[in-house]
Amino acid sequence: MPQRRKTKQIRVGDIFIGSDHEITVQSMLNVSSDDVEGSVRQAKELEKAGCQIIRAAIPDKKALELIPALKENVAVPIVADIHFDYRLALESVERGVDKIRINPGNIGDDENVKRVADACRKNNVPIRIGVNSGSLEKNILSKHGGVTPEAMVESAMYHVSLLNRYDFDDIVISIKSSDVGKMIEAYRLCAQQCDYPLHLGVTEAGTYKQSYIKSCVGIGSLLMDGIGDTIRVSMTDDPIKEVECGEDILRTLSLRSNVPTLVSCPTCGRTRIDLISLAKQVEEQLRSCNKSIKVAVMGCVVNGPGEAKDADIGIAGGDGCAVIFKKGEILKKVSEDEVVRELMSEIEKM
Repeated sequence: MPQRRKTKQIRVGDIFIGSDHEITVQSMLNVSSDDVEGSVRQAKELEKAGCQIIRAAIPDKKALELIPALKENVAVPIVADIHFDYRLALESVERGVDKIRINPGNIGDDENVKRVADACRKNNVPIRIGVNSGSLEKNILSKHGGVTPEAMVESAMYHVSLLNRYDFDDIVISIKSSDVGKMIEAYRLCAQQCDYPLHLGVTEAGTYKQSYIKSCVGIGSLLMDGIGDTIRVSMTDDPIKEVECGEDILRTLSLRSNVPTLVSCPTCGRTRIDLISLAKQVEEQLRSCNKSIKVAVMGCVVNGPGEAKDADIGIAGGDGCAVIFKKGEILKKVSEDEVVRELMSEIEKM
């Protein structure tokens, strides 16, 4: 992996965002903002799933009730998502929110921006500037001939300048697009122009399958460049799946410590065991495992202790049975029905 891009360090509640700290996974509540009980329930589920920062839409004054309710029930930082009404940002800060997400260009005149900047500075609340390809200023669109990576970056840096004008610098930037190529290029350009932490994501990425693919390509490509300090997978689905996808991306790139890696073969005509089902069971069991180990689930002895001998532990299928091996050495032979339980038992001993 390349070296992380060096950035400012931004504190959000008890979490830091920036290159000196681990990359965090975020998600957003999708329960109606007027359903406080449902929002709290979903926030608890997200926290349990490993979500490290939770964002909530604050579209009106009634939604402000969410903030103290969430703060009382979950330990992770809460972000208020604000559009158009700067007063909602001010009141969110008063109610103890940990971070504000705004587009400074859509909350009114410069005095409104100053009020938000002053309130956030006084209360040590950072601001994420969220630029999307669908909300660029007309003059910038005209200058660049439409939505381009350059246009998105210019918009983001203009909004940064508005906050800087009022002596505010605790900023995180996101520049999202539903076009993965534009999203990648925009973040690369932005990374060259500033040292603010970057919040990565592909906006409007679609339903589960499409979002998973787009997010893995878009977010993963940038992380491979050393760019990105916090991520959110946008998915038209249960937010828990957003968190799982985000964690999967970080695991795949070895950007998470104390987590297992699972490898499994694609199966072939030699397979005499229900390996697909077994692999899924092992994958689910490993989600709660906090060990930096490589686990192999292989269909036969060809791909088992031989090809997967570098795995810390694994199974290799036989005819309705399997062997458990460590570093290529066979430990025991077990039945197909017992193999997952026996494997996890051996992993617990490691």
